[in-house]
Amino acid sequence: MLQVNVSPGGVPKLPVGRAWVGRLGLDGDGHHARTVHGGPHRAVCLFGIEAIGRLRAEGHPVEPGSVGENLTTSGVEWSLLPVGTRARIGAALELELASDAGPCATQTHNFRDGKYNRMSIELHPSDSRMYARVVSEGEVSPGDAISILPPAAASRAGAEVLLDRLDNVEGKSSLAAWRAAADSGLDVRINADGELVMAASPDLPGPAFNHAIGLARLPNLTGEVTDFYDANRCVGWLTTEGAPWPGAQPELVLATYATRPEDVADAPLPDGVDLRPLRPDEGDRLAQMFGTSGRFDLGTAAAANPWPVVYAALAAHAHRVVLVAEMSGKAVAIASLHTRHQTAWMRGAWVVPAERGLGIQRATIAARARLAAELGCDLIGASAAPGEVSAHNLELMGLRPVGTREHYRYAPPGQSA
Repeated sequence: MLQVNVSPGGVPKLPVGRAWVGRLGLDGDGHHARTVHGGPHRAVCLFGIEAIGRLRAEGHPVEPGSVGENLTTSGVEWSLLPVGTRARIGAALELELASDAGPCATQTHNFRDGKYNRMSIELHPSDSRMYARVVSEGEVSPGDAISILPPAAASRAGAEVLLDRLDNVEGKSSLAAWRAAADSGLDVRINADGELVMAASPDLPGPAFNHAIGLARLPNLTGEVTDFYDANRCVGWLTTEGAPWPGAQPELVLATYATRPEDVADAPLPDGVDLRPLRPDEGDRLAQMFGTSGRFDLGTAAAANPWPVVYAALAAHAHRVVLVAEMSGKAVAIASLHTRHQTAWMRGAWVVPAERGLGIQRATIAARARLAAELGCDLIGASAAPGEVSAHNLELMGLRPVGTREHYRYAPPGQSA
């Protein structure tokens, strides 16, 4: 170990003689952009002096700690090691490589040409910083020995990489629907900050428009989410991985399923069923057909119906495709796909009760997988309650569970939980 670095936030991080490393990282270390850095999956940032040397040889003014790494090391090419690799440092500390640390504009001053993508793992695989999660807490000091160990047999590091991507695209998908409702004049209050996105709506009670996504990766920010719902006096639903506060019980547990789009099985549409993209001018028509169903019920007869404007906006959204299945000109199913950064998320799938059991849902899964492949995605995912028909269909089509997400209801003080 060459150098241990911390800062209250931002770069450079400055050397210290020793630091305790806990579940959320080094004591005394912080982040200005807390919604894109930190948390248990990005607790420690690693960078080798070898990579620093290569950057300096090109004339970039990089020094140990200047790009924000917590541990500057010697003898380990971190970004060439597979995710899940473990590192034992000193007497007790053990880390697990979790993901690359993508550079951002705060690094501009570290590069003579301002091109901070010089540290992108996609462009320069050997010269990326890496994030690690803490397996065993311990103290770290300069001079500590580093032992590299293979991934543990029970490591979930690979699955966590997939879940990170899927959580991100699910958040963007929800954000698109919230903004569509807000743009129509409905009172939907949105806070979208990095990987933490949340909405609160006095006009539209229920989880669809009172929902926070991102805490599965950033459970340390739970207080910011509950503060948001306190300030807006709305009951909210928090998506997490594990109880957000002592004694909390999930209202809903969903499994996240994923695979490569090309590995999804084919499933033809039943005879007489056609599938096509929804046009932006058809929001009212579709909402009238489905709006009285439990799928789209907001839980109160007094609530405004946002779905016509939401579907009209989503049908025109650059990253969303809404598909409608029809029999004899009548809509019998709806399914949508949201894409971002080569990742596709299937949501909004619903078949009218009278037409269930014909294979329509499986056909819409196959159709969206083909579309995802055409759009250049290499990962497709969806969520469903384990044991239910939707989960069974996802598994039949070749998707496999990679993790779970729990939904917790939070009521501000003085409101019914």
